[in-house]
Amino acid sequence: MQRMDKEKTGLQHFWKKRLFFSFLLTFFLFQGYFAQHHELSEQPIMWKGKPQDVLDSTSLLYAFKTGSTAGHFRYFFSQTTNEGALSDYFANAIGGGLRFETNSFHHFQFAVSGFYFFNIGSSVLHDPDPITGQLSRYEIGLFDIENPDNHRDMDRLEELYLKYNFKRGKIILGRQLINSPLINIQDGRMRGTGVEGLWVDQVINEKIRFQGGILTAISPRSTTKWYKGAESIGLYSQGVDVNGAPAHFRENLELPFIGVASFQYHINKQLEYQAWDYHLPGILNSTFHQAIHTFKLGQFNWQNGAQFIRQWALADGGNEDPNKTYMQAGSKSMTYGFRTKLEFERWHYSLNYNRITAEGRYLFAREWGRDPFFTFMPRERNEGFGDVHAFVFKIENQNKSSLYQKSGIAFGYFSLPDVKNYALNKYGMPSYLQMNIDLRMKLNHLMQGLEGQLLLVCKYGVGETYNNPKYEFNKVNMLLTNFVLNYHF
Repeated sequence: MQRMDKEKTGLQHFWKKRLFFSFLLTFFLFQGYFAQHHELSEQPIMWKGKPQDVLDSTSLLYAFKTGSTAGHFRYFFSQTTNEGALSDYFANAIGGGLRFETNSFHHFQFAVSGFYFFNIGSSVLHDPDPITGQLSRYEIGLFDIENPDNHRDMDRLEELYLKYNFKRGKIILGRQLINSPLINIQDGRMRGTGVEGLWVDQVINEKIRFQGGILTAISPRSTTKWYKGAESIGLYSQGVDVNGAPAHFRENLELPFIGVASFQYHINKQLEYQAWDYHLPGILNSTFHQAIHTFKLGQFNWQNGAQFIRQWALADGGNEDPNKTYMQAGSKSMTYGFRTKLEFERWHYSLNYNRITAEGRYLFAREWGRDPFFTFMPRERNEGFGDVHAFVFKIENQNKSSLYQKSGIAFGYFSLPDVKNYALNKYGMPSYLQMNIDLRMKLNHLMQGLEGQLLLVCKYGVGETYNNPKYEFNKVNMLLTNFVLNYHF
């Protein structure tokens, strides 16, 4: 009898346990079911917003919730007026973007940013000039140069990286923005140039800093896509080869990566030095050196600087076929420059000189950045040329307490080889005079965050053009007007 009672009691416990676990399973299933179906008054789970509970400051969620957000709206007007019957162009571009970066989580940070832009009124940019057969140069660059008819669907994921911070340094993996002498943002259109890869920035102490990395993809300004190494070379004009025939290196190069390394040394408070090396396997190697010395004389600073760049082809310069290579096998180039500058409290005056020797063309992909020369003037470059003498005089005024925070005027004379000297003149550019007037504004109070720029560029040809308008169109004897508004928040 007692045995039967024990068996009965055991059976009852068994069924109670089964009923209990069945209840728990049913409860969680219904919780999951209701979690996938919200009432109409509920906020969607993907945008829940701030949690009701206090966040753990050591959690990943806390790093995301306390991250930083920044925004940017941009308007850009550009107009090119060419001489005589050559075509004129204009364009209006507008766009905006957002950037988010998490707070630190065990020394890691994640960032993402994107930008969109539209053509809100322009000339027909895909129509070539009827005299030269060439397209707009500056206005088409505000949008997507590979699809000038696209007026609406232009956007780009600019940054998408994971960063690890350590003492006096950081390592960044992914899509990012960098500024170096030869690879840089070159922000002269709607958006700048982005890079993809691994980048290291290490400050050893107050005097020494190392930077560099391995880059595997580029998204040049005036484009919306990301291109693997060599795919990005030649998206802009390819110019001519050393024999005067149209160059055909685009899509005929191989470049597994771009190697960059730098060393910056502040020798003392007055003297600083930096060296950069850019290694393009199978194409070229380029080294950049710059020294700046500054010392105080009474009420002003006197700054003197020197630059030096040495380049040489690697292997066959990109392709064993001379008609498809980027840099002729065995070729070299050298450029050097100097600057002397007087800096008063508000006024800065500088005299700049740069020389590209006749040893060969100075070459570096225009898609990757602007010239690093002291003589650089916005909206023109000296890449692709050899045997160049450049002289530039600049006057700048800086007044942070004024509406016009920065203004300047620059005069330049650029002596280039003859347009038919193809071995040293890649783009058929004649010698020219250039004048830039640059006025920058920054508003406060109700319009804080709004900045404006007016840039006028006048270029006058002084070299022989053989009465051929292709050597003048969008190059010389022209006026370029740029008006830019930026709103940062």
